[in-house]
Amino acid sequence: MDAVRVALLREVLAGTEWPGATRRFAGTLRSSVLPHGGGLLLVGTAEYEPWHLAAHLVDEAAWSGTPELKPTLVRHGARPGDPAHLAVGLGRIEAARRGETLLVVAPGAPGAPLLERVYDARRAGATVLALDSGDHELHAMAHEALAVPPGPDLDEGLDLDTVQHLVSAATGENALPAPRGRRRFTDRLARLADRLTAPPPARW
Repeated sequence: MDAVRVALLREVLAGTEWPGATRRFAGTLRSSVLPHGGGLLLVGTAEYEPWHLAAHLVDEAAWSGTPELKPTLVRHGARPGDPAHLAVGLGRIEAARRGETLLVVAPGAPGAPLLERVYDARRAGATVLALDSGDHELHAMAHEALAVPPGPDLDEGLDLDTVQHLVSAATGENALPAPRGRRRFTDRLARLADRLTAPPPARW
């Protein structure tokens, strides 16, 4: 989902809780990851892997100039022969420590094996975030959670995939600004575009 469609979706959802809720969740994610220079672990359930969210966070990390947002996708079925970015198994959650962030995306029940690892990661000091359908056990462990009722909302047309798009977009938009004197290329390009498209000064 590109920026234009995200903007249109937010316009449609204006007046509902979702624009604010997804921005708040994205802000928590960003503030948990950026001060530690990264360490974002992303995991789904045995039945659902958040491929699209991982890809969107990679894109947002590149577009916003904040590589700390790039996640490590943790997979239930990872095999040693998989490419490096797809070969990270659940043992990575067991190794999570203070300064790392674990984002759990679960459209259904997370399952006991995953919950046990999430609990261990929290005890070791990792920050736990949950984007799910409202599982009570997962929410009890999470420092921050955003629940999306299972199935599409007939009034708002929302489902977990759509909310993931809103969260990932907000995460990149709300990135910390570059230090003074070291403006990013995109900032310079935006200023140049403003000057080129500005009307000519009035002559008196």
